[in-house]
Amino acid sequence: MRFHADLHIHSKFSRACSKDCDLEHLTWWARRKGITLVGTGDFTHPAWFAHLQETLLPAEPGLFRLRDELDRDIARRLAPGLAAAPVRFMLSVEISTIYKRGDRTRKVHHLVYMPDFEAAAEFNRRLARIGNIASDGRPILGLDSRDLLEIALECGEGAFLVPAHVWTPWFAVLGSKSGFDAIEDCYVDLADHIFALETGLSSDPAMNWRISGLDRYRLVSNSDAHSPPMLGRETTVFDTDLDYFAVRRALETGVGHAGSVEFFPEEGKYHVDGHRKCGVRMDPAETRAHGGICPECGKPLTVGVLSRVEELADRPEPVRPPGAPDFRSLVPLPEMMSEIVGVGPKSKRVLGEIDRLTTALGPELSILEDVPVDDIGAHMPLLGEAVARLRRGEVLREAGFDGEYGVIRLFEPGELKRMTAVAAPALFEDDGLFGAAEAAPAPGPRRAPAPVPAPRAAATARTAAEGPLPGPGGLDPEQAAAAGVTHGPLLIIAGPGTGKTRTLTHRIARLVTEHGVAPEHCLAITFTRRAAGEMAERLAALVPGHAPRLTIATFHSLGLSILREQHERAGLSAGFGIADEARQAGLLAAAGADGYREALREADLVDFDDLIALPLELLEADPELAAAYRDRYRWISVDEYQDVDERQYRLLRQLALPDGNLTAIGDPDQAIYRFRGADVGFFLRFREDFPAARTVHLTRNYRSSARVLTAAAQVIAPATLVPDRELRPLGDHGDAPVGVYPAASEAAEATFVARTVEELLGGASFHARDSGWAETAGTEGLGFSDFAVLYRTDRQARAVAEALTRAGLPFQKRSHDRLADRPGVAEAVAAVGDAAGDGRPLAERLREIARNAGENAEVLGAVELLLPLAERCDGDPARFRDELALGVEVDTWDPRADRISLLTLHAAKGLEFPVVFVVGCEDGLLPLRMPGAEPDPEGDAEERRLLFVGMTRAQRHLYLSHAAERMRHGRVRPARRSPFLDDLKDAERVGRSTPRRRPDGTQLRLL
Repeated sequence: MRFHADLHIHSKFSRACSKDCDLEHLTWWARRKGITLVGTGDFTHPAWFAHLQETLLPAEPGLFRLRDELDRDIARRLAPGLAAAPVRFMLSVEISTIYKRGDRTRKVHHLVYMPDFEAAAEFNRRLARIGNIASDGRPILGLDSRDLLEIALECGEGAFLVPAHVWTPWFAVLGSKSGFDAIEDCYVDLADHIFALETGLSSDPAMNWRISGLDRYRLVSNSDAHSPPMLGRETTVFDTDLDYFAVRRALETGVGHAGSVEFFPEEGKYHVDGHRKCGVRMDPAETRAHGGICPECGKPLTVGVLSRVEELADRPEPVRPPGAPDFRSLVPLPEMMSEIVGVGPKSKRVLGEIDRLTTALGPELSILEDVPVDDIGAHMPLLGEAVARLRRGEVLREAGFDGEYGVIRLFEPGELKRMTAVAAPALFEDDGLFGAAEAAPAPGPRRAPAPVPAPRAAATARTAAEGPLPGPGGLDPEQAAAAGVTHGPLLIIAGPGTGKTRTLTHRIARLVTEHGVAPEHCLAITFTRRAAGEMAERLAALVPGHAPRLTIATFHSLGLSILREQHERAGLSAGFGIADEARQAGLLAAAGADGYREALREADLVDFDDLIALPLELLEADPELAAAYRDRYRWISVDEYQDVDERQYRLLRQLALPDGNLTAIGDPDQAIYRFRGADVGFFLRFREDFPAARTVHLTRNYRSSARVLTAAAQVIAPATLVPDRELRPLGDHGDAPVGVYPAASEAAEATFVARTVEELLGGASFHARDSGWAETAGTEGLGFSDFAVLYRTDRQARAVAEALTRAGLPFQKRSHDRLADRPGVAEAVAAVGDAAGDGRPLAERLREIARNAGENAEVLGAVELLLPLAERCDGDPARFRDELALGVEVDTWDPRADRISLLTLHAAKGLEFPVVFVVGCEDGLLPLRMPGAEPDPEGDAEERRLLFVGMTRAQRHLYLSHAAERMRHGRVRPARRSPFLDDLKDAERVGRSTPRRRPDGTQLRLL
C-alpha cells in the first residue's frame, strides 16, 4: 500500500499552535490533503495524552483510528471521495533538549515514536522526573540527547527516535550552533539506534546527499504543522502495510521507504544566512567574505542550512546513495492559489476555491502530483498552468533566512496581470476572479554591501597581577602559607571562592606525606555529608595510600562514632539505634516533652541532638577519656568554623587543648545560621581561646568576576566582621555588570528572570528567537544547571516557578508541597503541642529541632521559615498549626536532568553558579522582619551577611531584583527596595518591560 505520512505535528497544547489542533480537525484536513498516517504529536502532555486515550481506538498494529461516531461526523462534512479515505494515527512527540556537553551549550530537537499507550505512559513517567512535561506539548528538557535516546529505547519494544529538522541552526543535531558535526558525536555509544533523519523545511534530500556520512540514514520529511491546514506541506511516502512496525522497518532497512514530498528548501526560514533585524541576507560565499559578521551591526550572522551543508560536505555535487528513493518538491496548493488570486492563503476566497477543487478532483496532494493538468485547467486555467510549471520545476525562488520564510512563485512579476488581460472571460466561472490587483512581492531584504574587514578579536582575558592560577597540584601563595603551618592552632579566614576545601585538604596531605604525621591522628570535621564526601574524594586523590586511615566526619557522625565506642558509659546497648523523624514524633506524642528522653532510652534509641550532647557529657565528665581522644586526634581541622553552635564548640574544646594542633577555617561574614543556634562569636574569639594561634587570610577569589566581588564587598562593608576585608578576583569570568531590576510586581520580576535565562541561553525555543526575546547567540556555553534563583523565603519561589513553567524551562525547587504534609515536619507540630506544657517559647523549641536535624535540608529550611511565624504566634500554638502552609522538597529527580535551581539563600551556601538571580531584595524580606517589628541590629547584620553569601555564589552574571508590590501575609502589599542595595555604587539598572517588536514586513503566513 502506497501512502503519505506526516509524522511530525503538534497539538493545541504546544506553544504558538492553533486551538484547532485536535484529532477531529487533524483527521478532516488529513483526508482533504490525502494523508493516510499522521503523528499524534505531543503525547507527553498530560491533557493531550488523556485526550488521545479517550478519542482513539486501536487499529492496525501500533496504529490508532478515531472513534466511530467522531469519524462519521467528519465524513459527513467531506465529499464522498475524500470521506472514505482511511486516516490512522501513530504516537509521536517532539522533545527539545538543551544541555551542556564539554564547553558548549547543545540544543537538539528529537522526534520520539512509541508503539502503544503503555510504552508512551512509561516514557512520560520517566520524563516527568527530568522536567516539566505539562507546560508545553513540546517539552524543553535539560537532558543529554544520548540519555533521551536511552530512555526512549527502554520504554517499549519498537520505540525509536528520529533527530528532528537536523539542519536548523539553533535547535538541531547538525545545525550551525549545535557543536556536533556528525550524528555519532551527538548520540555516542547509542548512535547505531538512529536510522532515520528528518531533513526539515530548509533542506531536501539532494542537499544531504553531498555528505557521505549521511548515506546510511533514511531521509524523512514532515510538516511540523502548528495548525491543521499546514498538514502535508512535507510528507514521507511509504509503500508498506499500514502498520507501525512496517513503517519502522521501512525506515530501518529502506525497504518500503518510497521517498518524500518536500518544500522547495529555499522556502524554509533558515535556508541561507542573514540577520533579520538588519534585513541582511547572504549566500554562503558572501558570508565567508564577510567573516560571518553582519555588515550592518557587526554582530554574527545566523548561518543557515545551505552554508552548514557546504561546511560538512565531502562531495562537490549530490550523489544519491544506492537504493535511496526519489523526492518531489511541491508548493502547497493554498500558496499557489494565493498567488493567483492575490489574497492570503488562509482567506475565505482561497479556501473556498480549494474546497471546490478537492470536491471535484480529489485531495490536494493528488492534485499537485497526479491529476492531469488538463483536468485542473478545465476548472481553473491559471492553476493548471501553475501546476504544469511546478511539475517541471519552473519556479522562482526567494530564499528564507534567520527565521524569515522564503517565497516560491510560479509567475514572474506582472505576468498574471498580462495573462488575465488577454484571457477570454468565458474561461472563468467567476468574472473578475483574476481581476484583483496582483499581490505585490514581499519586500526583500537588502543584499549585503561589499565585504568589510573582520573585526579584531576581543581583548584577551584579564590576568591577575598576583600571578597565574595555581595548577591542579599547586597552591597560591596564601594557600601555601596556610598549608605550611604544621604545629599549633591556626585560624584561616577564607573569603568566598578562595579555595577553602583545596587549602584544607592540601594541608592534611602535606602533614602525612611531608611531616610524618600518622593518618590515624588526623581528624577533619565538616557540617554536611556532602562536604565530607568532597573532602574524602580530594584526599583520596592527593594521598591514596593514606586516605583510608584519615578520619573525615561531620559533627554528628563523629559523635556517633564516639557513642558506638563508649555506648556502655552512655547507658546504651552496642546495637542502639537512631530514631528517625517519624519515631521521634511518635515518642513525643506518647510521652510528651518531659518524658521524651526517657522514652528514647527505654527504646534503646538516640536522636540527632543526642549525637552531640551525649559524647559531650561523657568527655566533660571524664578527663581521662577526653585525654584519650585528644591523643588519638592530634591534628584537628574544622571547616565552616563560623557555623559552630555552643555544644559543638564545647566538644571541640574537649578534643583540642589551647596549644593543640587545631585548624579552624571559615569566614565570619558568611555566618548565617543563627536561627539554628550557630554563634559567630566562637569564630571571633578563636585567638582568645587559643592564644598561640596564627592567622592566615585567603583573599584570592577564583569564582567570581571583579564586578560581582566589588558589589558584594560594598554590600557587606557596613557590617563586615573581617577588618580590611579584601577579595581579589583571579581568572576570566567576563565583565558583565551587576544588574538591578526594579519590577512592578513579583510576577513581572519572575518574567524578567525567565526572559533573561532565555536571552543568555540564546533562546530556548523557536518562539523566543522569532519573537525577538532572545537575540544573543548563546555563546557562553550555559546549560540550565548554570542558573540559580535565590530568595529569602520559600513562598517567593511560586511566582518564579510559574514564569519558568510558562516559558517551558526546567527547574527544581526546594519546596513543592505544604510543609504540614511532608515527612520531617512532625517534630515542629509536636513541638507546638508540647510548648504550652513545658513553658518553652515556640522559637526555642524550633531551634532545638534545627540542631537535631543535622544536615536535613528539608527540616532546616522549614525551621528557618517557621521561626518568624513562631515568634508572631508565640503563646498560641493552635494558630501556629493553622497557619502552617509552607513546603519542603522531596528529591525525585532523575540525576541526569539538567535544571535551573530555585533555592533559599540559606540552601545556596557552599554552591556556585555562572548566573545568579537574587529576587525579592526588599525591605522586610532582605532584611527579613515581620510588619511592624522593631529593628534588630544583630539580625539585620546577619541578613546582610546572607545577601553577601547569595551574591558571591555568582561567577559571571549577577542580577538583584525587587518589586514595587508583593503578596505577603495574605495580601498584596507595597514594597520598598532593600536598604542593602543603597550601598551598591556600580550596579546597572537592567531589563525591559515588553518584548521587542518584530520588524515590519515579517512574514507570518506559514505559522
